[in-house]
Amino acid sequence: MPDTIDPVVNWTEADVSRSARWRSEGGAPPPRRVMVVDDRLAADAAFRLASEGAALLWRGDFQNARQLLQAMARRIDRKPRKPASSPTEAFNLHRQAQSQRARTLGMLLLPLEADFSIPLRRAPNVKEACAEAYGVGEEPSVVSLRELLGVIGAHEWRKKGVDIPALGERIHPHYGVFSPVRGEYLKLVAEAPLPTSKLAFDIGTGTGVLAALLARRGVKHVVATDQDPRALACARQNIARLGLKGRVDVVEADLFPEGRAPLIVCNPPWLPARANSPLEHAIYDPDSRMLLGFLNGLAAHLEAGGEGWLVLSDLAEHLGLRTREWLLAAFDAAGLNVVARIDTKPTHPRAADATDPLHAARAAEVTSLWRLTARNP
Repeated sequence: MPDTIDPVVNWTEADVSRSARWRSEGGAPPPRRVMVVDDRLAADAAFRLASEGAALLWRGDFQNARQLLQAMARRIDRKPRKPASSPTEAFNLHRQAQSQRARTLGMLLLPLEADFSIPLRRAPNVKEACAEAYGVGEEPSVVSLRELLGVIGAHEWRKKGVDIPALGERIHPHYGVFSPVRGEYLKLVAEAPLPTSKLAFDIGTGTGVLAALLARRGVKHVVATDQDPRALACARQNIARLGLKGRVDVVEADLFPEGRAPLIVCNPPWLPARANSPLEHAIYDPDSRMLLGFLNGLAAHLEAGGEGWLVLSDLAEHLGLRTREWLLAAFDAAGLNVVARIDTKPTHPRAADATDPLHAARAAEVTSLWRLTARNP
């Protein structure tokens, strides 16, 4: 028997009990209350029902469903924000609002046939996008329109790619793999003085962008690790597309590969908070697990005289989630010395958006590349 059983969503339609596989990459449970609706449903009624926990299985026009979702989002966004007394409270309120928004908008559902076609009027062809996200289709399923739009968007990003000026190439992120859209941390890795051209480890490679940068800078052999199957497939495709397959090995590992290296690079998730979905693990690092895992294992995997590069934003410090003293103490406890720190300010639009509830923290944010060495015993 399989270890897990795919969740199922049940509903009644035309007095007939029906069911289908439930798809939720965020791990949301199947809705208990499902209503079959169509183009006659008004936005106010849809918003009220979704807010009360009723899932709405759409049987109308696909494009009308998209417009309805946008109308529901506008109603959510019009709600006044609760004032925060501290940056930490602002962060917690922001995450609560995001979670509630996702739950409400996730109540508008669409059917998918076994081949990932959408049996609705004016529906786009999403077969390729769904196959990239979900694998082989085997049975009819139900998915939230919000998630499906994310799948479609990820497919377009994967086709088009993300321009990486520091690399002079495009990186093509897969669904569920963090897209390297913030160029400032890539610029740090592209410009920091290389301690070696022999070998480097890239810990938690994701799309493979840092491994590619190191190889393009002249490092002869890079071992890039990750434990997420999507990230491993994504990194291998990008490395092959860039013509670096002979110089970059992508291997499955929880943090470090076997052996030692004179350069070890890691860009862990920057915020020590709980991820609300599997897709958020690239942003949130509960209890700083990956950060501490990297620091505490670094000395044992560095060659004598080697350097570890930690790429980390101080946004968590401005949000009151971590202090600089905590980070420096973590370096010390791991037997590491700071050789140098290279800083840069973010250039992404949200850093200048005064309407963002976390604007004060984002405006003060600095991203750093910490050059670390193992303390002599």
